[in-house]
Amino acid sequence: MDLGIAGRWAIVCASSKGLGLARQSRLAGHNVTLNNLLPGPFETERLHKTLSAAAQANGVDDEQISEQRRKNVPAQRFGQPDEFGGYCAFICSAQAGFLTGQNLLLDGGSYPGTF
Repeated sequence: MDLGIAGRWAIVCASSKGLGLARQSRLAGHNVTLNNLLPGPFETERLHKTLSAAAQANGVDDEQISEQRRKNVPAQRFGQPDEFGGYCAFICSAQAGFLTGQNLLLDGGSYPGTF
């Protein structure tokens, strides 16, 4: 069975998350933190190419698809690259030294949670 690129990517992501978090308990005592950043849609060239391809496949213009996707994000917008960079800088800083072994969502509220 061919899972396609999305299926293969999901396997790689799940594997890296599991492996990383399994190691974090041994690394934390050496001041090494290990966390996973799980970004949602960010205003990037890749996002624009993906939206453009979806628009073409559905016979609509790019802005229509983009607006539809924005409405699916509770924050009603896409993330900005500098927001992602700021989040990365924080979790790599001394102020986040006690934060380890976490899957950190940065998705504008898209993930519905488990409760």
